Amino acid sequence: MSRRRFSRLQGNSRGCLAFEPFFLIPYSMFGTYATLYMHNLGVSETKIGWITTIGLVVQVFSSFISGYLTDRMGRKSAILYFDLLSWSFATILWAVSQNVWFFLAAAIINGFQRVPHVAFYCLVVEDTKPSDRTYVFTLLQIISVIGGLFAPLGGLLVDRFGLVPGVRIMYVLAFLMMTFQFVGRHLTTRETEIGLRKMRETRELGLKESLIDYGGAIRDIFASKPLLLIFGIYILFNFQATMKTTYLSLYLADYLHVDSGLISLFPAVSSVIMLLTLWLLMPKIPEQAANRAMMAGFALSVLSNVMLVILPTSNLAWIGLSTVFAAVGLMISSPYLEAAVQNAIDDEKRAKVFSMLSVLILLLTSPAGIIGGWAYELDPRIPIWIVSAAFAASVLLMLMHHRGDRIRKERALEQ
Repeated sequence: MSRRRFSRLQGNSRGCLAFEPFFLIPYSMFGTYATLYMHNLGVSETKIGWITTIGLVVQVFSSFISGYLTDRMGRKSAILYFDLLSWSFATILWAVSQNVWFFLAAAIINGFQRVPHVAFYCLVVEDTKPSDRTYVFTLLQIISVIGGLFAPLGGLLVDRFGLVPGVRIMYVLAFLMMTFQFVGRHLTTRETEIGLRKMRETRELGLKESLIDYGGAIRDIFASKPLLLIFGIYILFNFQATMKTTYLSLYLADYLHVDSGLISLFPAVSSVIMLLTLWLLMPKIPEQAANRAMMAGFALSVLSNVMLVILPTSNLAWIGLSTVFAAVGLMISSPYLEAAVQNAIDDEKRAKVFSMLSVLILLLTSPAGIIGGWAYELDPRIPIWIVSAAFAASVLLMLMHHRGDRIRKERALEQ
């Protein structure tokens, strides 16, 4: 991408994205080992599933109140205070965890991350032109990719100190870097115009009236078939991400017998491939081909996961090829999907509709942890098959959405 295109990043989007590496770098380090860390401290696969699911149940609650809190407190205050609670405090708790109860407490605290999640999207989107939102989410994906390049540092810590002490160090680093990010972002952004207005309106309405008003947001979602389809794809995307994040590292180490120190190499390989995809492929995809790009990305994701179960081997070249397909698939689908979801939501109703979407996502993805835990104990390959099925279903929904778009455009031309 040229320097001219990077200059399009202005205002809150600049302030938000500038500090994002301080979250994504430590997250990519400990995220690779979080499940193995629990397992090595004596937490069984089923209990890992229960902890994941309980955390998601808390996220359902925090998602439900996130729109109200984001409107009531303002985007900036909501994102600062709840990021400090759900991430800074949680990472310290993970760092000193000794048994299942520590992990359960950390999962409950971390479950409040949905409040800053909604507030972040409002802060980064509301003052950004719709035509620039795909660009913003592409940059966010780039930052995420670069963060993944640092995952092998986690592997070095594990090799040097052992898995449990190494992961404890990662969590302490995460606390320091994430806290710096939250404060830095707060100081370099401003409350959006819509946020200021919603703060006044919410104070006048009160809690009861504001929550009743959420009924309208739910009706808006279910009244629009295009909105339902794109939200359905988004829900499936989050479902597979929850299951894959929870069980892929365990599958590689426990079932395929890949050395724990080598597992952190795969996120780094993924990051390099995503950067190459961004540089070589993304500029050739026209904006009007966004739907086809998403479908191609989902299809590659199906292929990458099927490879791991059709031929379950510890051969690093085979796992690496699967990682390449997954990286290309994610890079050419995720930014377009994020932009499509945000552009489908009215700015005036963004906090409410997006918080209700988050509730729907979490209600439908909460069972992923338990389902994955039970499935893993039956056969470690089943969770990976489920991830593949979620991507395949996304392709079908995207075909329906694309066809509906074409029909609506044809009808508009006829009129």
